[in-house]
Amino acid sequence: MTDGEPMEEESGAHDLVRLVGRQLKTLRLRAGLEREEFADRMGFSPHTIASIEQGRRRPPGPDFLDRADDLLDAGGVLSAAKHAVSRTRLPAFFRGVAGLEERAVEYHSYENQVVPGLLQTEEYTRALYRMRRPALDDDTVEGHVAARMTRRGFLDRTPPPTTSFVMEEVVLRRPLGGREVLRGQCRHLLALAARRNIEIQVLPTDIDDHAALGGPLVLLRPGNGSMVAYLEVQNASALRTDRNAVREIAQRYETIRAQALTPRETLRYIEKLVGET
Repeated sequence: MTDGEPMEEESGAHDLVRLVGRQLKTLRLRAGLEREEFADRMGFSPHTIASIEQGRRRPPGPDFLDRADDLLDAGGVLSAAKHAVSRTRLPAFFRGVAGLEERAVEYHSYENQVVPGLLQTEEYTRALYRMRRPALDDDTVEGHVAARMTRRGFLDRTPPPTTSFVMEEVVLRRPLGGREVLRGQCRHLLALAARRNIEIQVLPTDIDDHAALGGPLVLLRPGNGSMVAYLEVQNASALRTDRNAVREIAQRYETIRAQALTPRETLRYIEKLVGET
């Protein structure tokens, strides 16, 4: 048996989770299932199911709502809510950006500490959250992992978004989670880089001119809207929409790309790393 993730008291997110919980209970009763039987067939304790139905816990992952939808013959009602529920696991400061991200037709990212979130493997993501201080409990870790894995679906959209990612060389040298996790992450990057809509570049450590000393950045264009910039450090974030500010950040990003290895050179570099790890 496993548990769901406890809900934090946050009005908007809590209201959504309570609504989904009520829908779950209504559909379970309509299907003629007692809570104990439903819990057993889902692989959870009756106490956990009660907590989810009462909105005190989030459903433990996107597959929970898919499985419940099938079991209760809900016609897609529960499955349709999984992305919104997953977004409630994101830090409050990031949720607005997550909405823009989902609608983006362009997405560009520079990272100096870890592999960009959209490119992370499940194992790498889990290792990062297990390193958090103060430490997170297992349920919270798994909730964050599920949310990030849901975000990755952005790259699989049709039509696919135009994306580019630049990361520091040290990111691919730092064995967060262990050598096997890093090797799996590097192989995942190679697979992603084979897609026509994804360009990945590495910024060498030994360059003597560096345009990104200000830290990580994201540029994205939602739908037919204007480009916006997102900056984050130590769980503090800033969304830049002012045209002049965004232009400066975009110029900085173009300089970063020019200073980095080309996508082809990056592929060779990562292939070499896979052989070394």
